Amino acid sequence: MSRLIGADSAQIAAEQQRLRRAHEEKLQEIGRIDALLDEKIEHAAESAAQSLVDVRRQADDMARQTAEAEQRLTAARRDLVLTDETRMLQEAGIYEYRHPLADALAYKDRLDSLKARYKQLARDDRAVLGNQYWMVDGSAAKGRKMVRDFSKLMLRAYNAEADNAVRGMKPHRLDSLIDRLGKTRESIARLGATMQIRIGDDYHQLRVQELELTADYLVRKETEREEQRELRAQQREEERLQREIERERQRLEKERSHYEGALRRLRSGTGDEAAIAELEAKLAELGVELEAVEAREANIRAGYVYVISNVGAFGEHMVKIGMTRRLDPMDRVIELGDASVPFRFDVHALIFSEDAVGLERRLHQEFESRRVNRVNLRREFFYVTPADVRAALQRLAGQHLLEFQDTPEAPEWRASQTAAGR
Repeated sequence: MSRLIGADSAQIAAEQQRLRRAHEEKLQEIGRIDALLDEKIEHAAESAAQSLVDVRRQADDMARQTAEAEQRLTAARRDLVLTDETRMLQEAGIYEYRHPLADALAYKDRLDSLKARYKQLARDDRAVLGNQYWMVDGSAAKGRKMVRDFSKLMLRAYNAEADNAVRGMKPHRLDSLIDRLGKTRESIARLGATMQIRIGDDYHQLRVQELELTADYLVRKETEREEQRELRAQQREEERLQREIERERQRLEKERSHYEGALRRLRSGTGDEAAIAELEAKLAELGVELEAVEAREANIRAGYVYVISNVGAFGEHMVKIGMTRRLDPMDRVIELGDASVPFRFDVHALIFSEDAVGLERRLHQEFESRRVNRVNLRREFFYVTPADVRAALQRLAGQHLLEFQDTPEAPEWRASQTAAGR
């Protein structure tokens, strides 16, 4: 009996020992699992933190790139506005010369000299610079040949860009063309960085000057062409005036010869005193008219100042104040109302003056602040009413102001308004 109890006790003790070891093993496994979970959680946390840092860095990079893009866009828009404004000002006649010279011929000579200088730089191998100690397969000669061949290729690309800019030059695009040529130079330096190939400073500076001189030359040539057109127009006007004066003189002299012949016949014939006196008076009038014609021919400042408007074309608050030396000033007014405007001009005043040039200038000065075209002073339109001009003329023209029409008749315009049901 006691042996059975001892055997059972030993068996129970062994079972307890086994259970205890199993429990400890489970605890150890749980510990390992906890450690593994802690490690994974820590790793996940570190990965999440790193991802967060990466996302924030990417967000910062995107924000910076966005800001840089906005700055470039703003700069581009500003450059576009400036370029467009420059274009409009240059089309209107305003241009800032980079190299002021006397005339187009002087610009041509300067350009020829400039081309000779940068061509000499190219012949002297100073247009493109590169690494002269470059080696290929251990050979300095092969290295120099490679650098020389690549330099020629880069220079050809640069010159093509520069030549295209010269051929397509529009003065208002000068800054953008210079900038484009500079970017071409930067691209060449970047592509040739390995062999230190780059366009020389002196060569680039000469080609930039070529662009500036080309723009100046084109503007000067157009200015001279416009001056020649203006001079030819003035010469035609003077020739037309001379023909009118000559025709008027011939008419008056023919009429005077007729009356002189009639007067001789009267004196040698009936001797009618009343008829003789009438013919003598008529001859005296003709003499005065001939003297006036000769005075007009001698005095190039004499002429008519006209004040005209065109309600249908320009509205009620704009007039043109000009001057003509023609014997019949209406010929000039009719010319101005040709097919270039939809309606004929209305005449508010025609004022003859011995100094029509001075009177016109004083009127222009009076309304200078209300000039329509502030660039081309030959466009003699002003934002004023006919009544404003009449008040100025009463002070400036004095007794020469014989008649002034305040309200424009504008018959064509008014008839057109009626026909359109307005």
